[in-house]
Amino acid sequence: MERGQALTEEEGAWTTFGPSALAFKESWHTPVEMTEADMDRVVAAFADAARRADRAGFDLVEVHAAHGYLLCEFLSPLSNQRTDQYGGSAENRARFPLRVAKAVRDAWPRTKALGVRFNGSDWVEGGVALEEVVAFGAAMHDLGYDYLHLTSGGNVARADIPGAEPGYQLRFAEAVKVAVPQAVVMAVGMIFDPHQAEQIVASGQADLIAIARAALDDPNWAHHAAVALGQAENLPVQYERAGKTTWPGYGRTV
Repeated sequence: MERGQALTEEEGAWTTFGPSALAFKESWHTPVEMTEADMDRVVAAFADAARRADRAGFDLVEVHAAHGYLLCEFLSPLSNQRTDQYGGSAENRARFPLRVAKAVRDAWPRTKALGVRFNGSDWVEGGVALEEVVAFGAAMHDLGYDYLHLTSGGNVARADIPGAEPGYQLRFAEAVKVAVPQAVVMAVGMIFDPHQAEQIVASGQADLIAIARAALDDPNWAHHAAVALGQAENLPVQYERAGKTTWPGYGRTV
């Protein structure tokens, strides 16, 4: 993608694949509807990628099944309009993502963390339903995934996402946590206040908090959050001279 638009064939755009031959939006190229052979190839590629990540020394892998990526497209009735065993019902739409998930689970060591990120909503009428989201989360937990990471959006261009207030996606994580209490559930979505993050975990709405833009804005967010909550910073030795008790500019903004 360049300038907010898809590359043209003349610009060297790759051939893309999807559950159905539906363009993301007008003027974008239309993906090729995947065949069984395409799906087999992708399942094998996911498993190979997990094994390479293990050999490279990574300690955690998160399968991305959200934000309009391939597995997300299969899960949503807006982007998956197949009439075979991989389309139609929620069970059918989840069939291919669960095949991929099992292949990754089998390839990734049980001694290392494995999670999945998936959408709680498409923010469009007729999109993925919350009960389907919960069922998919339960299935991933049953497969042996260590945590479930709930997010939303990015699957269709016409999504009407409400005002992104801190914790606006929390309802999805909470719904999965209530339905699958034994699962470890992660919440994300404009959460930057350490007190709000602590309250979410303390109340049991979620077990983990993902920090995104807060960390981009403040790479030391975790240390500053610890101080805000009355805990020790636990700074690396190299950073101790910039701590709250030793640096007069601590916490100041330009």
